[in-house]
This record gives sequence, C-alpha cells and structure tokens, in this order.
Amino acid sequence: MFGSMVGPEGVDAAKAIGSAIAIGVGGLGPAIGIGMAVKGAMEAIGRNPEAGGQIQTSMIIGAALAEAVAIYAFVIAIIIAIVL
Repeated sequence: MFGSMVGPEGVDAAKAIGSAIAIGVGGLGPAIGIGMAVKGAMEAIGRNPEAGGQIQTSMIIGAALAEAVAIYAFVIAIIIAIVL
C-alpha cells in the first residue's frame, strides 16, 4: 500500500501526517481543560455571584496557561511541516 511512498514524496507525506497528529493531539488537551475550567467557573459564579471578579480572573489566567500548550503544539507542527 505504501510501497510507492519512497523518496521525497514519502518524506513529504510523513511530514504532513506528523504535523497533523501533532496539532490534533496537542490541541485536544487544552480544549478539554479550558472547557472544564469555564464550566467550573460558571458553577462557582452561580453559587457565589459576589466573587465573580476573582473567579473570572483566575479562570482567564488558567485558560491562558492551558492555551500555551496548544500554541507549543502548533509551533511543533509548523517545525515538522516546514523545517524538517
């Protein structure tokens, strides 16, 4: 099946598959984490509306840290696709 994927064509195909896997897997964790963080923040604000500002600040900081992982995965995918 992959017998014809030798030489430069095979390397290009492997780079495309590798970069797709890198961004797919690397984006899945932060997406789930941010969703769970927002869910928790909304529940906490619903229980205690007066603490909304503090909860929102903490949630935004946590979401930014989780999003950094997705950005790292994107950078790795770009390196795989272009540089290697």
